[in-house]
Amino acid sequence: MVNWLRGRVRFDRNELAGSFGDIGTDLPLIVGMILAVGLDGASTFIVFGATQILMGLIYGLPMPIQPLKAMAVIVISQKIAPAVLYGGGLAIGFIMLVLALTGLLTRLADFIPRSVVRGLQLGLGLNLAMLALKNYVPADGTGGLVLAAAAFLVTLFLLGNRKCPAALLMVLLGAAYAAVFHLDFARLGQGVGLALPVPHVPTTEDVLQGFWVLVLPQLALSIGNSVIATRQTIHDLFPERTVTVRRIGLTYALMNLVQPFVSGIPTCHGAGGLVGHYAFGGRTGGSVIIYGSVYVVVGLCFSQGLGEAIKVFPLPILGIILLFEGLGLMGFVREVAASKSDLAVCLLVALAAIGLPQGYLIGLVVGTLVAYLIRRGLVLKG
Repeated sequence: MVNWLRGRVRFDRNELAGSFGDIGTDLPLIVGMILAVGLDGASTFIVFGATQILMGLIYGLPMPIQPLKAMAVIVISQKIAPAVLYGGGLAIGFIMLVLALTGLLTRLADFIPRSVVRGLQLGLGLNLAMLALKNYVPADGTGGLVLAAAAFLVTLFLLGNRKCPAALLMVLLGAAYAAVFHLDFARLGQGVGLALPVPHVPTTEDVLQGFWVLVLPQLALSIGNSVIATRQTIHDLFPERTVTVRRIGLTYALMNLVQPFVSGIPTCHGAGGLVGHYAFGGRTGGSVIIYGSVYVVVGLCFSQGLGEAIKVFPLPILGIILLFEGLGLMGFVREVAASKSDLAVCLLVALAAIGLPQGYLIGLVVGTLVAYLIRRGLVLKG
């Protein structure tokens, strides 16, 4: 067992720094759902963190899990009941299991051109960067802007530095800012107490309602980003490692088939999260194991004072992390930049992803159609 883990799981300052590379995406969505519909905080954090740890062991890579973004936004904006959210998680887990086991997921991934995948990555990167600059960076007024500027400069000068990882200094800077301006240590202490996940059994009605309300808007994004783009990103960052679409689909499916029964939110893999961990230093499963452990500890010990505990990570700091995660995804467009036709398809997909309702689905379908028309000479090549 020890020999198997050697090289796959490492714990050092770079893995610790990389562990914060996806928090800008995850934490606001998780907390938003807890506050919007009253999810059990302990269950949500513990199950989310435990699944991160499991993925780090299974893959031996900084292979994160993330809340299902389309589902999270719908839950927050429409106040969808927790039971329907868990039902939706079970439904999408079953669908992905069928797609993976029948080989349909692999055939779909092989059919979609590389330029379309790069477009999905570019669109996601642009979305993350815009979210960071519009919502997170200015969230705390002038003080927050100064904090964000300092964090940006620290990251700009130290990104890629293995001896002094940028993310560690950035997180420490944010924690110090929170301690001075926002944290109520007395309230934080009052919130300490042991808590465990709450069992839950989804009903057929919840699964069906979750499918119609949550799964249909989510499915295209999951296939495009969580599976296909994630497989491509692994190949880009770790070319020596072979991870198949089928394997990613199976772990996606299995975690969503289990989590609803312990009140865990639906989750996915994600190209953005992988880039975030890598950009800040993560190279092994140790990065996501550390990250998951933070959620487990907070859920077990601080869930009663969750609102206070999360202030340790100010929104402007999360915004800068999210910004660099988005920039990392956008950088993959360089592979198709040499071909005018491939670049045009990539930009078309990205524009659809950021500008249209169900943009990832539309970009995936239209981009694939245009790419094949170009290959057959039915659309003029550039």
